[in-house]
Amino acid sequence: MKIIVTGGAGFIGSHLSRKLIEEKHDLLIIDSFHPYYSPERKKMQLSFVREIGSFRFAQKDLLLDEEDLQEVFHEFKGDCVVHLAAIPGVSHSLSAPHEYVDYDIKATINTLRMAGESGVSKFVFASSSSVYGNTDHKPSREEDATGSVVSPYAAAKYSAESFCKAYASIYGMELTILRFFTVYGPWGRPDMAIYSFIKKLMNGQELPIFGLENTRDYTYIDDIVDGTYKAIGSDESGTFNLGNGSPISMDRLISELKRHFPSLNLNVTDRRLGDVTSTCADFSKANEVLGYSPMVSFEEGIRRTVQWMREHEEIVL
Repeated sequence: MKIIVTGGAGFIGSHLSRKLIEEKHDLLIIDSFHPYYSPERKKMQLSFVREIGSFRFAQKDLLLDEEDLQEVFHEFKGDCVVHLAAIPGVSHSLSAPHEYVDYDIKATINTLRMAGESGVSKFVFASSSSVYGNTDHKPSREEDATGSVVSPYAAAKYSAESFCKAYASIYGMELTILRFFTVYGPWGRPDMAIYSFIKKLMNGQELPIFGLENTRDYTYIDDIVDGTYKAIGSDESGTFNLGNGSPISMDRLISELKRHFPSLNLNVTDRRLGDVTSTCADFSKANEVLGYSPMVSFEEGIRRTVQWMREHEEIVL
């Protein structure tokens, strides 16, 4: 299959791209090296992909380089687009909401149009568990997303899902929406809690904790890649949760990190504006339709992540 991955130099994108190359797909990665976090880090992640094999690459901005990218899409003639490119992060969206309108909505519309006009038959959109808003610690089912979001980031993702449905209808594309639940692991995003916590602990710093009441459905990167790959290859379309299904309290996260860093110290402050109190995936639909079943336990995922970060101190620190 000929597959286009936008944001392929990012955390999830680089891991997924390795999987696609391993499975002998013809791959085109599009990435602008947006400075939300270090472009140099993203270039290293692209080298991480090249360890597996060759692929085509276009350093283009989905918002600003639409004319050039139309040519790229038509020349490649992809079968499937996996649209991962976006500006992530809840807290940043509070201070720069217009960036999320631009890169999480407008750039998605551009990608949908280019995909449809170039004859792409399948579009896979990476959404987020944030579209569920506050759920009172209940597992979220796909139909529970009603637009009652609590951050501009979540609002942009929810809106982008609607545009995906509109353009899939216009162009006759098969559409799959994947709602990812707090992804972590090697090469994790530097602004995400687990990665930033481990980095601080490796530097002997105390951990800033924004509320001990929060729980998160942490999902290891290998499981997210497996679920996404299954969605790409499936004849079934729709909206699916990809999570672990076992929410982890802040206390449990701290306890797990203490096993690796016994001298851990905390600095507990109030919960941040825009953060949901809990996330928990009901992934039964993905299990039944796609055959998705997360395999990596939280303990094992933390162990692998700590080990990788210690082995890559030159990147981490």
